[in-house]
Amino acid sequence: MRIGIDLLWVRHGICGGTESVARNLIRGFGEYDKQNEYVLFVARDNRETFQEYLSYGNMREVVCGTDSGVPWRRIVWENLYLDKYARKNGVDVMFIPVYSKTRTWGSRMPYVCVIHDLQAVHYPQYFSAAKRRFFKYAWKYACRTSQRIVTVSEFCREDLIRYYPFAKDRIVTIYDPVISEGSPVPFEKLKTRYGVESGQYYYCVSSLLPHKNLSTVLKGMAAMKEQGGGLKLVLSGVGGGEGEFNERLKALGIEDRVVQTGFVSDQERDCLYENCRVFLFPSIFEGFGMPPIEAMRRGKNVVMTEKSCLREITEGKAFYVEDPMNVEEWLAMIRTAEGVPGRVEKFEKYEPEAIVAQYAALWAEVGNSAKVAGE
Repeated sequence: MRIGIDLLWVRHGICGGTESVARNLIRGFGEYDKQNEYVLFVARDNRETFQEYLSYGNMREVVCGTDSGVPWRRIVWENLYLDKYARKNGVDVMFIPVYSKTRTWGSRMPYVCVIHDLQAVHYPQYFSAAKRRFFKYAWKYACRTSQRIVTVSEFCREDLIRYYPFAKDRIVTIYDPVISEGSPVPFEKLKTRYGVESGQYYYCVSSLLPHKNLSTVLKGMAAMKEQGGGLKLVLSGVGGGEGEFNERLKALGIEDRVVQTGFVSDQERDCLYENCRVFLFPSIFEGFGMPPIEAMRRGKNVVMTEKSCLREITEGKAFYVEDPMNVEEWLAMIRTAEGVPGRVEKFEKYEPEAIVAQYAALWAEVGNSAKVAGE
């Protein structure tokens, strides 16, 4: 069977977790799926970032006539031409790793879409009115017209059914694949760059968006400084208002306590995981949440909230704050985590091989159903 993957939306280093998930999936399909072929539909300005995957014998690329860097133009192109490109290239099932399913103009091509969360429903204040309208339209359209909708946690599946009950029988949960490897990057390189010692900093992977709740952790860093203790916080991530964030650091007097790395490669991120004292994850809303899994697989204690899917995903193995906004609770839980030896957690159900097997079964189910319907 030939599976098409829409990658036109990927703006390398900007899309954050959704890009990481898509790349983990592609790598998994290349390494573990020996039955299906994959066609990567890439944009002119992101094709170079996907070249490494073409070394897999079951993958090839189709370069489309649009660019990822101009979202509105890309969306128009996708809706006008992507389905035609897919049919021209003999695709049996089209996979959209994000929520924005394209128009098919009467085509019978079966589609599988991924909806990672309904954040704009729960936190509308973080989105413009135009974005809220677009998200709601895209989610509803995907739920109405896709053969299957994949959600990445049971929390997300139940959420989706609550708002789009008509799609209940077509919604399935397949967790995100999480790839964990030892980093080839020597810590000495990062030590010099960021001015931190191994085991002497807290680490956080997060965007600067409000629902990530970084403001509470920053208040905690300020409280630690006032008390004459605490470590530096190293923060990796993209997105959000950098200017406002920097003003926040200045107002709290902790410019010297927070190191912002911006976007880092997976290898550098992994090195920062491996050498931190404790990993912090203050987010109050996630569809899945890869960073805590990545940290615990490296034997790091994680202090985090248990909101949305997060206790489900981490299987109750982290250190949880009950009130995400309570600075004193954060400080107490960080001290507790620092006093307990870390333990490597395997989380085998997130291994790419296990996830790929579930997707391969889904391709077969959807593809066979489409053939029967077409007979």
